[in-house]
Amino acid sequence: MKVYDFNVLSQNGEEVSLSKYEGKVLLIVNTATKCGFTPQYDALEAMYEELNEKGFEILDFPCDQFFHQAPGTDEEINQVCSLRFNTKFTRFKKCEVRGDKAIPLYKWLITQNEKGKAKAIKWNFTKFLINKEGDVVARFEPTAKPESFIDKVKEELDK
Repeated sequence: MKVYDFNVLSQNGEEVSLSKYEGKVLLIVNTATKCGFTPQYDALEAMYEELNEKGFEILDFPCDQFFHQAPGTDEEINQVCSLRFNTKFTRFKKCEVRGDKAIPLYKWLITQNEKGKAKAIKWNFTKFLINKEGDVVARFEPTAKPESFIDKVKEELDK
């Protein structure tokens, strides 16, 4: 299975096939607008602006599962991200990323590790790096700042 095999919901609820990102390097992130890690939006946007033309995309999945730190509607979340952090990367519909109600994409992502056993999402801003073939090549926990792994992203883009 590859990331391209999944469909997700756009902010307005339309089904989107991730196959539209085939051949690109992706960073999939579960986010929240009222979290201690929310300032990472600035670094994520800087990375996106620097690398987007080289085939890099950030896929933002707002999630309200961790102490309700992503309150509001999808439109309200988008306004905060657009106005406060000036983000331009793609944001999808708010979803669940852990537990029985997690969307299928996240149920798959958490199993993509060397042991193949599910490793739950612990908090907001867990990041998955996907190579051009659609495979997870790295997972970065919430404390990992984007500037700490930009070289890994560039390495994948150069392949």
